[in-house]
Amino acid sequence: MAKFIVGLTGGIGSGKTTVATLFSEQGIELIDADIVARQVVEPGSLGLQQITHHFGTGVLTAQGTLNREKLRNIIFNSPSELEWLNQLLHPLIRTKMLKDVENANSPYVLMVVPLLFENGLDSLVNRTLVVDISPENQRKRVLARDNSSPEVIDSIIATQMGRQEKLSKADDVIDNQGQISALEQKVFALHQKYLHLSKI
Repeated sequence: MAKFIVGLTGGIGSGKTTVATLFSEQGIELIDADIVARQVVEPGSLGLQQITHHFGTGVLTAQGTLNREKLRNIIFNSPSELEWLNQLLHPLIRTKMLKDVENANSPYVLMVVPLLFENGLDSLVNRTLVVDISPENQRKRVLARDNSSPEVIDSIIATQMGRQEKLSKADDVIDNQGQISALEQKVFALHQKYLHLSKI
């Protein structure tokens, strides 16, 4: 693929969205895996048809959209159903993201993927960027942002790749434990670097 792709990742509460927004302010197009994951199960989509066929219409809302909470409750208690769902959705998400990359017009593209390494999506990108904060700050930020309990937050953190392993796989790291002005400077410096790399 001719386009230069940067894969942006980081643990829950690390500030991925803030960093991605700063890149978009530089005119860089974002392809967000969470948004794509919702698009591939919109009403009328192949993804939603397959899910309804497999799980029944009980996983739909009255409006015909996917009832995420009901589906989550089913797959949370069944590893085999979770596996089935992942095998359906991951290829659909990957295909849609690559199509979005082809349609992008910025000098390089930022692919925002929470589980970039875990799902092997780092194989699709030219460079990986990890937004890093300490586990203590992670918990503090998520507790302040969400209504989740500390136990739920810890279980989410546990499903993600460990901090050291993630850092060892990263081409670039943004330490996001300081002020927003410092973050802006880091993003701008990386933006210049990626502009240069995208021309090589």
